[in-house]
Amino acid sequence: MSTDQETPESSLKTGSDAVEESHTELVEHELTLEELQQALVQAEQKAQENWDKAVRAQAEMENLKRRTQKDLEDAHKFGLTNFAKELLPVLDSLVLGLQAATGDSEDVKKFREGSELTIKQFESVFEKFKIETIDPIGQPFNAEQHQAMAMQAVEGAESNTVVNVFQKGYMLNGRLLRPAMVLVAKAVEKKPTDSPSIDEQA
Repeated sequence: MSTDQETPESSLKTGSDAVEESHTELVEHELTLEELQQALVQAEQKAQENWDKAVRAQAEMENLKRRTQKDLEDAHKFGLTNFAKELLPVLDSLVLGLQAATGDSEDVKKFREGSELTIKQFESVFEKFKIETIDPIGQPFNAEQHQAMAMQAVEGAESNTVVNVFQKGYMLNGRLLRPAMVLVAKAVEKKPTDSPSIDEQA
């Protein structure tokens, strides 16, 4: 009889080994699936983190772009600020000279005409570059645009209104270059009426 022939016991053992091997493979397969699921979760978290970073970076870039754009606009709008401030005293001198030029002589008339023409040229240039005059006479006092030099009781003037402008103010593109120097009206004090004395009442 051949010794190679399998006995029922050896066949049964071989079948048991096969089941165990199959079970081991299945467990290993399950572990691999768990690992894959964990790796997938980690990858999704990493992807979300990277997405959040990308969104923040994009928002920062947009903010930087807006700030840069605003800085450029401000540079264009207000680049003349210092130059305009230096021109204002020149215009003030012309106005004062014109006010001081009194008389009917030909020389005075020519001086006045030349000064008036120069002042109009100044005003034309100011208008071109969005420099606005603040001449608030008769208007309510505005601390943001006016500098009160004094307060005075003025009959017929409403309290806290500008009754005189010593020096005009100016604005460049809505930004204050120089406040207007003004005289502000205050309430007129009413004289107390003479009340009758106790002796007069008796």
